[in-house]
Amino acid sequence: MRPTYLKHIAAAALAACALAAGASAQATDIRVVSSGGFAQAYKDLSGPYERASGDHLISEWGPSMGTTKNAIPARLARGEPIDVVIMVGDALDKLMAEGRLEPGSKVVLANSPIACAVRHGAAKPDIHTVDGLRAAFLQAQHVAYSDSASGEYIKRTLLDKLGIRGQMEGKAAQIPATPVGEIIAHGDADFGCQQRSELQPVKGIDIVGLIPQEVQLKTEFSAAVVRGSQHADAARALLRFLAAPANAAAVEATGLEPVNTPPTAAR
Repeated sequence: MRPTYLKHIAAAALAACALAAGASAQATDIRVVSSGGFAQAYKDLSGPYERASGDHLISEWGPSMGTTKNAIPARLARGEPIDVVIMVGDALDKLMAEGRLEPGSKVVLANSPIACAVRHGAAKPDIHTVDGLRAAFLQAQHVAYSDSASGEYIKRTLLDKLGIRGQMEGKAAQIPATPVGEIIAHGDADFGCQQRSELQPVKGIDIVGLIPQEVQLKTEFSAAVVRGSQHADAARALLRFLAAPANAAAVEATGLEPVNTPPTAAR
């Protein structure tokens, strides 16, 4: 796994070099806020981009929605000096409609399916069928899901699809701000679901698998330039890099489904 991962990062570095060839010689500080779903992919790609472009990425993290102080909509409402946001596509579209983002700057980066996990070493329920997923929810003592896109879907739709809303009252909880995987790893829940890309980096858990296709929801992650950014050109260059087909393999390695496919894979 490690050699393959390094190969993806090497490819990203080459893509960054190619992009930087036409970039300005003046280094720029670019302030980026990313939600958790694309965070690992962004972290993996940010180093190659900085080395090749000379720009400095000032990175922070926050959910795409919700009421916590670090949520991206709350940051923009406070007027924080942000150049780029990376977040759930629907939430980004809302901010675009509100006039908080530069029109036409949206770039779709990847889709993220929902997966479930247990604490490392615990028995793994079979969730490859809807019946199996239902049983996993019911048999768990404490279930965790997020306060962002996947958790909203679980709370508002999935529990009803599974026919278990009433049975989950009192033992299923929406977790604000903290990754679901960390709640499981600390023993505060024995089963939980979130985007696979957010579960994958967490230590101390085992991913059971994706929820079945019949009840699956894939969340789009997109990026855009914040309206009024003082570094809009540099911000757009970063977005072109993140969405470059040459970086699709690096994005996929983090558990996401890239929107762009490298030319070699498309043939």
